[in-house]
Amino acid sequence: MSDKLICEVFKSPRKDEMYLYVDKREGLARVPEALLERFGKPVPVFTLLLRADKPLARADVGEVLAGIRERGFYLQMPPAKEEYLLNLYRTPTEARY
Repeated sequence: MSDKLICEVFKSPRKDEMYLYVDKREGLARVPEALLERFGKPVPVFTLLLRADKPLARADVGEVLAGIRERGFYLQMPPAKEEYLLNLYRTPTEARY
């Protein structure tokens, strides 16, 4: 099995920072219909050469390659929000002079 793959990446129009990685040759053919319904109409972002020795910013390249080979896709979820950042929006701020 090769440690390289030409991959097409799509973003979700429904959820910020959610991406779907697929084999460029297969496209979306192996992505389950239920996932596509929740993901929304995939918006092409870019095509890249995935290599086992070249890391990705927010995903483990080995997991991405394995997911695409085994299931036909890899779904990258948005990063978890830090609790303290959420608290900033819940607590009203006061102006102090």
